[in-house]
Amino acid sequence: MIQSMTGFGRGCASSSSKKITVELKSLNSKQFDISTRIPGFLREYEIETRNYIAKGLERGKVELTVSIDNLATEAAATLNIPLMAVYKKQFESLGEELSLPEPADWYSLLLRMPDAMKTETVAADEDDHKALEEATRQAVDHLREFRIQEGKKLYMFFREKLEAIDMLLRSIEPYEKERVPKIKARLEDQLARLTSIEYDAGRLEQELIFYIEKLDVNEEKQRLGAHLNYFRETLGGEDILSEGQGKKLGFIAQEMGREINTLGSKSNHAEMQKIVVKMKDNLEQIKEQVLNVL
Repeated sequence: MIQSMTGFGRGCASSSSKKITVELKSLNSKQFDISTRIPGFLREYEIETRNYIAKGLERGKVELTVSIDNLATEAAATLNIPLMAVYKKQFESLGEELSLPEPADWYSLLLRMPDAMKTETVAADEDDHKALEEATRQAVDHLREFRIQEGKKLYMFFREKLEAIDMLLRSIEPYEKERVPKIKARLEDQLARLTSIEYDAGRLEQELIFYIEKLDVNEEKQRLGAHLNYFRETLGGEDILSEGQGKKLGFIAQEMGREINTLGSKSNHAEMQKIVVKMKDNLEQIKEQVLNVL
């Protein structure tokens, strides 16, 4: 079973004084690329956390967000008195300039101003480190499970589209049988109109055979059928987890496209060309979704 690169995971763990929440969001990307938002006091563990996530997720454009809730009974915040003094002077200047009365309650006014309270920065301890590790592990596990569930949807989608292309490929056969006599008759009819030109009938027959052989599509049909089977094999079984197949599936889809294009250029038949267009439509949908496969 393939996995998607798209996913979301969250993990929570607590130290003696903090609750640490880790959130991961992943989208498709050709390689692993991560952006982080981590509180300053946990920055020393950023590289370690990045490496753990990279190992667990392999590929994808990942967003990491770490948030903190303080569990301490005593608040770590203190009044930012110097800043509040600046605010008070500015309000007094404003009152003098506009002839306004002083506020009835200076405390409530100043406490509502930005950064009136300041929080002391406390260095992370080993307890916080372990909580971050546990929350990160949970988030990675949950995101991987999300990817597996999305992979199941992709698996069913690919199977459906492969079956559609397979059925279209089989539907070519009746038109292929009637195509050669029609091409031959059309060429002979055009030659019959050239009454003033003499030609060697034997040589003409050889050229017709050579031309018709160039329009033969049996090899393209066989190769396309083989590519469809290889794509199915690479998808794996519905209950067998496989990883890192996205790029390989992309290469197989490219080869399928080459055979379908050759079928179209050789078809020389209106109904066959319509079938080829439908094949291309299904293949384009496969190519779009292959970009999401891990």
